[in-house]
Amino acid sequence: MFNKITVLGTGTMGDGIARFFASQKSSVTAYDIDEDKIIAARNGLHSQEPIREYLTYTSNLKEAISSADIIIESVSEDLAVKRQLYNDIARWVKEDAVISSNTSSYPLALLIVDQPFARRMIITHFFNPPDLIPLVEIVQHESTVPGLAGKVADFLRYFGKVPVVLKKDINGFVANRLQAAVLREACFLVESGIAGVSDIDTVMTESVGMRWAINGPFRIADLGGLDVWQKVCDNLLPALSPEKAAPEMISKKVKEKKLGLKTGQGFYQYDAQDNNAASYRQKLAGLLSLKQTTDKQ
Repeated sequence: MFNKITVLGTGTMGDGIARFFASQKSSVTAYDIDEDKIIAARNGLHSQEPIREYLTYTSNLKEAISSADIIIESVSEDLAVKRQLYNDIARWVKEDAVISSNTSSYPLALLIVDQPFARRMIITHFFNPPDLIPLVEIVQHESTVPGLAGKVADFLRYFGKVPVVLKKDINGFVANRLQAAVLREACFLVESGIAGVSDIDTVMTESVGMRWAINGPFRIADLGGLDVWQKVCDNLLPALSPEKAAPEMISKKVKEKKLGLKTGQGFYQYDAQDNNAASYRQKLAGLLSLKQTTDKQ
């Protein structure tokens, strides 16, 4: 078991992962090079007193990783930033420590290039919010130390997570590839004038999304009949979005700095008092409770 956990990066995901393990009464060190982010993260602990004794923040990388058994990297999704951090990690990491990345898109083969700890590095892809979403995708490389991914999976199960170990390394893994495919088609439908943003969100939340929360796409296909889905696929797949890059309506928003909740405007408008994030957590917790009850039946 990994007794000392270090999380690198105190952004939304990094801080969330650190708090999750601390809430399970595990010793966690959270590192960030940005002192302002550390201050913000510490200030956010005031409403979570029970985890304060288990969670330490630092801007000293050597202090953060030198005694860690598992290091979870969760810095920005920028390959140059990640590689620089890995080079720094190599100076102080223990020989038997496991290094994992919470990257949401880069394949492991790209991350381990020229790293001395390459065989001890894997991907552990958590989902936001990490304290509520059970899934963690685990990606290993053909050169990964045998049994390492399974050991990490057991570690995560101990804390109530639901790990899935992928059979092959691929960019985007499983969940984000599925999400990207849906978002690409959703944008295509809006750009084609078929339906508006809120209408498409309603279609998902009031139908497909509800079904997928209980059964995945393969079980749904079984329930509907594979002969039916063969015809549906034959008819629809040639007509789906052929885009090979981010949809224009997303790229335009990014250029305009309309990034969503974090900037107050994205596909929707948010005011300063918006409680969308809290509402999302509340609904997600309710859905998770319902799913757990259903799974036990």
